[in-house]
Amino acid sequence: MTTLEILATGPLALVEDLGRPGLAHLGVTRSGAADRQSHTLANRLVANPADRATIEITFGGFSARVTGGDVTVAVTGADANPSVDGVPFGSNGIRHVRDGQTLVLSTPRSGLRSYLAVRGGVDAEQVLGSRSHDVLSVIGQRPLRPGDLLTVGEHAEDFPELDQAPVAPIAAASLDLTVVPGPRDDWFADPDALVRTDWAASDRSDRVGMRLTGQPLALRDPDRQLPSEGLVRGSIQVPPNGLPVILGPDHPVTGGYPVIGVVVDRDVDRIAQVRPGQHVRLHWSRPRG
Repeated sequence: MTTLEILATGPLALVEDLGRPGLAHLGVTRSGAADRQSHTLANRLVANPADRATIEITFGGFSARVTGGDVTVAVTGADANPSVDGVPFGSNGIRHVRDGQTLVLSTPRSGLRSYLAVRGGVDAEQVLGSRSHDVLSVIGQRPLRPGDLLTVGEHAEDFPELDQAPVAPIAAASLDLTVVPGPRDDWFADPDALVRTDWAASDRSDRVGMRLTGQPLALRDPDRQLPSEGLVRGSIQVPPNGLPVILGPDHPVTGGYPVIGVVVDRDVDRIAQVRPGQHVRLHWSRPRG
């Protein structure tokens, strides 16, 4: 049995797949990889189906030793200068790692989250049909710790292998996101302030949501109450302090704060790579009204 022995995790390392869809009526959000594109690419490189579990590593500092056999790995997302026994290999490509060798991911040059895929996938226990960890509801495989042993699954699929994938570098400067207005943009005194403000990501951001700092948004009627409504990933909820929160993969399924807009799905994965302090600009997808 081939395993990855976890030696160091950095700030946070989680087992993630594409989540557990279809359970919102039970109060369970989808969760899954914060950067779905990077997760899917990592699996594609090692010839896995997209739904195989990877390891989501936040801000590097990760190392693991291969035991019980050789493996093929790929690292995508934030470029954490991956290496095997001190020999670097590039992100967005594959590397064969022999039994007893140690894989290390350092602090990324840009971006926040890296994805480590191993051919066969990480064979962690499934909870409600997924191996993903949800930090809000604490469902799924707990965050990894030094000493953990992760079993590598069987590679039974006939997917073609890729050696390298051309991927644009993750932006280290301001991030531009497209937002669909509503459903509660009319609750705000000046909803267009959302797209005029130069926001910055707060250091209180996590997988539940990216908190923004800047000039607070004002409600037309601060005393107006909103019954709890359903939420989706990418919703921009505005709590009483007026500072928007862009909801992430582990968001609650309902909420009682007005949603001024929703980030379009093609931009949602980019949010996962935003570092604290990085500037964010929002743009309406169409004229409001």
